[in-house]
Amino acid sequence: MDTRKDVEVLHIDREGSAIRTEWTAREFPLTIMLNGEQLVTVLCSPNDLEALAVGFLFSEGIIRAKEEITGLTLDAERGIIRIRTAEDKTADGKLFAKRVLTTGCGRGIAFYSYADLDRKKKVLSDLKVTPEAVLSLSRRFQGASELYRTTHGVHSAALCDPENILFFAEDIGRHNAVDKVLGRCLLEGITVADRILITSGRISSEILFKTAGSGIPVIVSKSAPTDMGVDLARELGITLIGFVRGGGMNVYAGEERIGLPRREAGAAPAGSAAATDKGGSAEDEE
Repeated sequence: MDTRKDVEVLHIDREGSAIRTEWTAREFPLTIMLNGEQLVTVLCSPNDLEALAVGFLFSEGIIRAKEEITGLTLDAERGIIRIRTAEDKTADGKLFAKRVLTTGCGRGIAFYSYADLDRKKKVLSDLKVTPEAVLSLSRRFQGASELYRTTHGVHSAALCDPENILFFAEDIGRHNAVDKVLGRCLLEGITVADRILITSGRISSEILFKTAGSGIPVIVSKSAPTDMGVDLARELGITLIGFVRGGGMNVYAGEERIGLPRREAGAAPAGSAAATDKGGSAEDEE
């Protein structure tokens, strides 16, 4: 299914105005049916839909392993995916009672609450990464999305080891892109232990919740975290790196995996991400 569509626009610049054709990212409603009940409708890019649905169930803690899925049927034409699980967690209605709207782009939906932190285990990993490796991966990540280059309307996420991008996904929603990565890893048996997650968007508490249960120890973004994102990363033992740009980065939590001493609080050094970036692009704010 096409992930972009061309539209006619009136372009205006200093030279005047003209009608021309531009690419836009397609927005597609996918309804996830769980054990015969309508769970949620996700606004997404129309690709990797099975991975998105499975990743959503996994990241929300509804399933923990591929083996729990007893049936999966995608009706792409109607935008419906039906999933059956060995244990029916929709029967008592508690799952739906926990649904809340989040700060995510596209009115992202999650089924957790902050109290769920009590049930999240601290991430234990001996993974070590160098600043050079983070910068190298981030540079390759930024150039990996042709859909972003042609539409400027999507987010990306990728699972990496310190040397390579292992799996890359893109979507109009930053949460969806992360879910596609997690879902593909679950479906294909790709281990996420001792791996790095790179995302193009803001690192909020929802993103930390989505990844905490998977055991990914390092999360990286060119954008900023929220305060709850930082608090959760520190609580859960996750290394959180933001503002990766211009040769610099901010390590908000888990600096022991970087192997460098923590800088004392004070003015940002000249040339650092915090000192040089006073704002961000529209993509950074999503």
